[in-house]
Amino acid sequence: MKKIFLLIAVISISLGAMAQKGKVTSALSFIDQGALDKAKESLDQAFANEKSKNWFNTYFAKGKLAQAVYEADNPKFNSYFSDPLGEAYAAYEKAMELDTKGGIKKRIITNMIYNSLALDLYAQGSKHFEAQEYEGALKSFETQIQITESDKYAGIIDTGMYYNAGLAAVNCKKYDAAIKFFETCAEMKYMGISPYYQIYESVLGQGDTVKAEAYLLDLPNKFPGDNTITLQLIDLYLKSGKFDEALKYIKVAKEIDPNNFSLYFATGIMFLNQEKFDEAISELTKSVELKSDLFDSQYGLGAAYINKAADMILKANDIMDVKEYTKAVDVANAVYAKALPYMEKAHELNPNDIYTMRSLSELYYRLKQKDPSLSTKYDEIRAKLSAAEQK
Repeated sequence: MKKIFLLIAVISISLGAMAQKGKVTSALSFIDQGALDKAKESLDQAFANEKSKNWFNTYFAKGKLAQAVYEADNPKFNSYFSDPLGEAYAAYEKAMELDTKGGIKKRIITNMIYNSLALDLYAQGSKHFEAQEYEGALKSFETQIQITESDKYAGIIDTGMYYNAGLAAVNCKKYDAAIKFFETCAEMKYMGISPYYQIYESVLGQGDTVKAEAYLLDLPNKFPGDNTITLQLIDLYLKSGKFDEALKYIKVAKEIDPNNFSLYFATGIMFLNQEKFDEAISELTKSVELKSDLFDSQYGLGAAYINKAADMILKANDIMDVKEYTKAVDVANAVYAKALPYMEKAHELNPNDIYTMRSLSELYYRLKQKDPSLSTKYDEIRAKLSAAEQK
C-alpha cells in the first residue's frame, strides 16, 4: 500500500510540473495566434512556478513574446517589456545556456529567428537614429552586430551595420567605440575613404589634434590621388589656426580645382579673421563670382567691407586736421557703400537672419545721410529687425 501511495505522489508531482510547463506550450501557441495578452498571462504563471521558471523553453517563449510585442507595434502591449528586442535577445541566449542538449540553438538556426531579430534591430536602430535618440540607436546596432557575428545567424553579414553603429557612437560622443566600428569598415573596404574620415573626426572628437593630423597626412599613402584629403587638411588647419599650413594646401587645391568657390570662401574668411581685409575682399569676391547664390559668401564679403571701413574710421579718429578727417571719413563711407549690395543679396538669400538685418540697418543709417532714398529701406529693415528680435 505504501508503494502505491508513493507512486501516486510521484505521478502527482510529475503532473504538476507538466501542468506548469504546459503554460509555456500555451504561451507559444497564443503568440502564434497573436493573442499576446493571453501569452503573457501564461508565461507569467510559468515564471512564477519553481518547476518551470528555469526551464529553457520558458526563456525561449519569453524571447518569442518580446519579439512579437515589438513587431505588433501595439500600445496595448507596451507595458510588457521596456526594451522588447533587447529582452528577446537576452531571453534567447539564456534559453540556449540552459538547454545543454542544444535543441533551442538548433530551433533558432533552423527557423532563422536571429535573422528576423537582426532585421528588427536594424529597423529599431534606424528609427532611434532618425529621432536623434543616438544612445538607443547604438544599443540596437551593437546588438544587431552581436547577433550577426554569432554562429546562430544564418545569413550574410551586412557591412553597413558597422557604419551605422559608428555614426550612432559618434553622435553619442563615444569615440572609442566609433573608431572600432569604422576600423572594421575600413578593413572590409566599405565605402572607400569615408570610414577613414570618420576615424579622423572621432580622433578629433577625442581632442587629439596631433594624432588627427598625422592620420590625415598618412591617408595619401592609402588613397593616392584623392583630392578630398587636401580639403580635409585645409579644414583641420583652419580650425587649428595654422593659417600658413592651410594656405599651402589651399594653393594646391586651387591648382587642382580652380573653380571651387569654397576654397576662395575659406581663404577669405581666414584673412578676415586675421583682419587682412583687402586679401579677404579679393578672395571672397572670387567666391561670389563663382557661386552667387551662396548666403555665406555674400554675407562674408559684405562683412569684409564693413570691417575694413570700421577700421578706417578708427584710424581717422586720430586725424587732428578737420579737412583731412572729413576726407578720411568720406573714403571710409565709400567702402561701407560697397558692402551694401552684398548684404542686400545676403538678406534676399536668407531673409530671417538677424545679423544680416542688423548690418543692413547700420549701413542704411550711415549711408542715408548722402542718399535720402535709403531712408525708406532703413525704416523697413528696422521694423523687420524689431519684430524678429521680439520673437
